Parts: sequence; structure tokens; C-alpha cells
Amino acid sequence: MSNSYTAKAAGAAPTSLEVVDAFDDFMSAFESFKETNDERLAQIERRVAPDVVTTEKMERINRALDDTKRRMDEMCAKSLRPRLAGEQGVMTVSAREHKQAFDGYIRKGEAANLHALEAKALSVASDPDGGYLVPEETEREISRRLASLSPIRAISGVRQVSASVYKKPFSTAGAATGWVGETAARPQTGSPTLAELAFPTMELYAMPAATSTLLDDAAVNIDQWIAEEVQAAFAEQEGAAFVTGDGNAKPTGFLNYTQVAETSWSWGNLGYTATGVDGDFAASDPSDNLIDLIYSLRSGYRANAHWVMNRSTQAEIRKIKDADGNYIWQPSIQPGGSAALMGFPIAESEDMPDIATDAAAIAFGDFKRGYLVVDRLGVRVLRDPFTAKPYVLFYTTKRVGGGVQDFNAIKLLKFSAS
Repeated sequence: MSNSYTAKAAGAAPTSLEVVDAFDDFMSAFESFKETNDERLAQIERRVAPDVVTTEKMERINRALDDTKRRMDEMCAKSLRPRLAGEQGVMTVSAREHKQAFDGYIRKGEAANLHALEAKALSVASDPDGGYLVPEETEREISRRLASLSPIRAISGVRQVSASVYKKPFSTAGAATGWVGETAARPQTGSPTLAELAFPTMELYAMPAATSTLLDDAAVNIDQWIAEEVQAAFAEQEGAAFVTGDGNAKPTGFLNYTQVAETSWSWGNLGYTATGVDGDFAASDPSDNLIDLIYSLRSGYRANAHWVMNRSTQAEIRKIKDADGNYIWQPSIQPGGSAALMGFPIAESEDMPDIATDAAAIAFGDFKRGYLVVDRLGVRVLRDPFTAKPYVLFYTTKRVGGGVQDFNAIKLLKFSAS
């Protein structure tokens, strides 16, 4: 495989040619994987245990597929990364003043100008003890990077709010309806019954450190540096919370809701179908388990549905063929795209559980309608030059909430006998 990526990994954005080379490597690895897996399946059909060398080769190629896909995704994200608005010279006067004041605060600790600007704007998020708001373009850049790094955020509904809690009403019983003739009397309809879902926002933080040399270097773009430093920490923490969070000082993950068999589903629970085997797919026609999951979702939700699973589960699914002998997992047809399973894209989340007894290792649904991420406007930074001298710490916070908003829209596959 080509090593063209390594030269660019920590430097400038990769060229389009390097992205194409990485994609070619990935497709070649997938073809090798299929050939090796076909050989393994042929050995099983001949009632011979799979050769150890064949199995090890297939697993090695499987790991290489994952590694190559991850590198290619990173390259695509770097090559498409836009410059911050401040670098493009399209800032308003007030935004430019804020940026300059923020730059002085970060580099030198000069807070007077920044405090005056935020007090003048009557900003509810202005709090010298809790930090100051980053410039708007920096906040947008952090949000954009989170969308590319956080798999659940990328496919979910996202709403920005200025309050600490977002409340969403929903109807538990709609208004009475019916058919009437053209000239028939219209009886008065009953009023709908409404209930409310609440999504509180919780504080998420990161604490990047800088040296005085970096802060004194005028060539360093401070906005860009902060966005790059906090993106991974934010994405890792919120990604886990959106899947398994318990709602205690963090969002409620969709796997933390009560799970019930699809035949017993009711609002407020997530429905699941079982594979029929503890800790595994069905022994014969394992793809039928996935088909059952697809059709447990109402047709109106399937058009925008995604699979959600971790890399280990995806590696097992790569080995499965349908009744016609075709692989049900297919790679993306272009660099940076998502792999597909039975025609639906896959969102890879390492926070999903591995395949095990009673584990809901695969989710399927329209997450745009099913799961809501709530962002409170404003990212704050508090400069701390004292705690870790000679380094300067930047306590960076944002408030995020999340939870299921439509319990019809997400279904689970549980690896259990029933």
C-alpha cells in the first residue's frame, strides 16, 4: 500500500492526487479481502475447517481496510477544510474588534478590552470568572469540525438555543379528524393532547496548554489553534455521551433508553429485534437478521436511515453474503464517502458495544428525526497562567445536550436468543 499519507499527516492539506491514491489502496485491499474470504467460505462448504493461514490473512486485511479507511477520511477532511472567516477578510467591524480583543486576551491576558466589548453587547454569556466568548468564526469552526469528527452529531438533528434547556412539545393524541360530505355539517373536533420533551444542556470542557513561545509568535493563528486543540477532546466526549450517556451532567445516549422487543414497543422505549442466537448472528442466512431490522422501521423513516455500529461489528459484517452470493457490505464509491450496508450508509461509532450476548451492537434508523443534539450558543475560554507554570492553560467550555426526540425513528439489533 502507498505511504503517501504519512508525509502530509501533520502538515499541509493533502492534494487531490494523494486522496485518490489512498482510495485506490482501499479498494485494492477490499478486493483482496473478498478473495481471501471467498477462499475461507469455500473451505467451510467443503466441510473443512478454515485454514489458519487463510483466516489470519483475512483478519490482517480486514484491519488494513479499517486503517486505510481512517487515513483516507482524515485526508479528505483536511483537503476540504475551509479557512476561518477572519482569514478570508469578510469580518464586520464589531467582529474584528472582538477578534483583536480576544487575541490580546489569549496572548497577553489583557481582558479589559474584551470585557468592555461583551458588556457593551449585553452578552448573557459574558463572565470573567467563567471565561470569555470566542469569536463567532472560531465557534463556527469548532462546530464544523465536531460535525466531521463526531459520528452521531453528523447524522442527527442539531438545534442551537440560547437558554439552558430546550423544551419540545409533542402530541400524544392528535385532534379528532374524519371525512365529511361537501355540504355536511362540520362537528367540533377534540383538542390535541400535548406532552413535552426536555433537553438540558450540560457543560463540556477541554483544557489545551500553550507555551509562551507559541503565544508570542505572531504567525500563529490563535483562533485556528484553539479550534484544532479542542476538537478531538470535544468530539470524543460528546460522541460517547450521545450513544451511552446516562443524562447525569451529560446528554442521554440513545442506548440508555429502555429497550423492548419490537412486538411490545411503546412510546418512550426503543424497539429491538433479536438475532435468535446469544452473542452472534443467526447461523444460517445471517443477513436475514439485518433485513428484519430494516423492516422493523416504518417506511417513512427508511429514506434517510443510517446504520450505526463500531469497527469490530463492521468487520464481522464484511464477511456476510446474501442469498445470491453478493457481499452485503460495500465500500464507498468515492473518497470520503460512507460504506454502505444493503444500500444504507454506515456511521462508524466506536462507542457502540461489540457483538456479545444481549448487546445492542447495531442501531438503524433516521437519526436526523430520531436523535436531537442541542447546542447552547457560545464557546467560552478562561485563561489560566498559574496552575501549570510555565505553561498557560485555556479552560474551554461549551454547553451541549442530547436525547431521543422520536422513538419511532431508531431501532436496535440485539444479539440474543429472544
